[in-house]
Amino acid sequence: MAIRSRTTSMWHGLVLLATCLTLAHCAHDIHEKRADTVKDHVEAFYDHLTHDRVAAAVRENEAIEHLSSQLGEIISRRVNRPGTNQVDREWTDLRTANETAAQNWLALGQYLSIKKQYAQSRATYQRVIDTYTGATERIYREQAARAILDLDILNPPPSSH
Repeated sequence: MAIRSRTTSMWHGLVLLATCLTLAHCAHDIHEKRADTVKDHVEAFYDHLTHDRVAAAVRENEAIEHLSSQLGEIISRRVNRPGTNQVDREWTDLRTANETAAQNWLALGQYLSIKKQYAQSRATYQRVIDTYTGATERIYREQAARAILDLDILNPPPSSH
């Protein structure tokens, strides 16, 4: 009976180890999948800009922001679960998606400026300022504010006399 119990315990231990390894691999896979998804949207974003399909580029960037929103929801649900490294990985994925989307909006603003679509460019930069309000996103707000000032040099806003 003791041998059977020991053998059963050993099998249970092996099954538990295999389950843990599988879950760790799955967790890695989901982060890799998210990174690939963001990368695919970025590639599509720039492809659309290359072919002057601004609305399609905007949709690609909105898809990245949607992923970011989903990650925010996942994190908020997991916050009350101490002792998990998963939250840190989710935060990393969230930051990556947010930073990528902000950088894409800045690139779109620059693209529109080059195309002399100054009002749309200003609106795009203003969107960065209004949307990316977190402390870690300050750099993007500052870049957008400087870009608006630069646009004022290229295309001064109408005077209000």
